[in-house]
Amino acid sequence: MEHLLKASTGLPPEVIRAYNSRLAELFSLYLNLMPRAIDAEMIDTLCRDCRITRAEAYAQYLAALAEIDAAGKDRIFFNYWLRPAIRELDPTPFFEDPYFKSIRIPHDIRGKWELKTECLAPFEAFVCEDFKITHDRRMIPQIGFFPVEYPFPAMLENGREWMTLQPNEMVTTYPAIRAASGRVLTFGMGLGYFAYHAAEKPEVTSVTVVDISPDVLELFRTHILPQFPHKEKIDLVCEDAFTFADTKMKGNFDFVFADIWHDAGDGKDLYLRMKAYEQRHPDIRFAFWLEDTIRCYLDKTLWES
Repeated sequence: MEHLLKASTGLPPEVIRAYNSRLAELFSLYLNLMPRAIDAEMIDTLCRDCRITRAEAYAQYLAALAEIDAAGKDRIFFNYWLRPAIRELDPTPFFEDPYFKSIRIPHDIRGKWELKTECLAPFEAFVCEDFKITHDRRMIPQIGFFPVEYPFPAMLENGREWMTLQPNEMVTTYPAIRAASGRVLTFGMGLGYFAYHAAEKPEVTSVTVVDISPDVLELFRTHILPQFPHKEKIDLVCEDAFTFADTKMKGNFDFVFADIWHDAGDGKDLYLRMKAYEQRHPDIRFAFWLEDTIRCYLDKTLWES
């Protein structure tokens, strides 16, 4: 479907913005209310009867559930927004990730935080990457599914997923991992995925992890850190990210990765506040989790008609 992302719809900006909002609302409702509504039997039947791919079948079923007329009045929306947003993913590269292969996650609860393993069902929908923005300003979420069951580690706050190792969290952390070197600082513990991979790099001499929750740090220190090959590089600090940035960051780090928001939608204010430190410390290289997607939410030209 890459050709649909590169093609131009020829639609006026106000229609493109309206369709951007429509697609975002559709996926928000589907992912939050019924991400398992489409199953293997439905997909296989449609693929066999219509001789189409599983991703195409998925898009057709989702359109039907949302009462979208894919072949009629809504065909432009379907072909240039909904269809390019959906893809089938091969789970093998994610299962082969060194963290995924070597770290075992037990079940434990500390305060309001719970460490556990959760599971995506076959064909369950999930966000798999940052938004893609086309040259004509279409904003296309990237929604994936696996054809098999996918167990993954998760950290929950009061029963709500805060950090997981679904593909989106892994893929969107890769740029920061690749850029990390020297004395590394990361704001936000999560499951330690960034810290694990940063510590594995020879060019990284230390990884300081700052998190405001003592319970999150204790879960990590007890169950996950002992499994790190280079745990000696890791230093854990329980402190507010902005207090630490104001008092201890200058002169002590070469690279900073900020990951203190739950998702792009609720991260705008925290991102802007943390982004200001990049201007104050030109000698430090910064990376921000989901920066491209957050910038999409901040760009009013993508939304406002």
